[in-house]
Amino acid sequence: METLTPFIKEKTPSEEPTIIVDSREASSAQKIIKGLNEKGATTKTELLEKGDYILSDQCAVERKTVNDFVYTLTRRYLFEQLFRLKDVYPKSLIVLEGYLPIIYKFSNIQPASIWGAMFNLAKNGIAIVNTASQKETVDFLYTAARQEQVVEKRSVMVHAFKKCDTLSDAQVYFIASLPSIGREKATAILDSYQTPLNALINVDDWEKAVHGLGPVITNRVKEVLSAPYKKQPC
Repeated sequence: METLTPFIKEKTPSEEPTIIVDSREASSAQKIIKGLNEKGATTKTELLEKGDYILSDQCAVERKTVNDFVYTLTRRYLFEQLFRLKDVYPKSLIVLEGYLPIIYKFSNIQPASIWGAMFNLAKNGIAIVNTASQKETVDFLYTAARQEQVVEKRSVMVHAFKKCDTLSDAQVYFIASLPSIGREKATAILDSYQTPLNALINVDDWEKAVHGLGPVITNRVKEVLSAPYKKQPC
């Protein structure tokens, strides 16, 4: 049975964890890096293919502010990133930083969609840890890294990702990138229509053929597929 003893007793330098940080994250979250170093952690910066912080050979962390999380949901990037991260780091999780009730202030996305996204991540084994500030994020990352490396004696390691997806991976990724679809619904769509092209041709029938696809989702997908492209100003 685990106890709090490893976190209470006096630490020695050999018990301090090493955290590998994505170089882009390190540039935008300098206070977090400074905070980790002040606590005694060693931080190493690398350009990571996936994830923001590597805590062990099994645990990687993606950090998002609440605003970034909501923004990402409207573009469907997050799920694919995290599912692929979890394939390589089984204990992957997301740190959601900021005041969570602010989701009720957004006008372009319903709170139910955000809660639904969180549930989808949770049921696929991706934990969400909500921190109120960068200071809390520092405290969590440091504690989690010590738990992995000092208590559970795991090494910190950067794993390589597959360079080439299989054809089926690419097909799922393509369909999953559509608004409010994601991996689970994309798989169901491809099971029903076999090819992405056939699925797109028959998008009007998705509500009848695929469980869980209602008019809100299908209309949004049809809008994305049929609306003329307008380049956004820089």
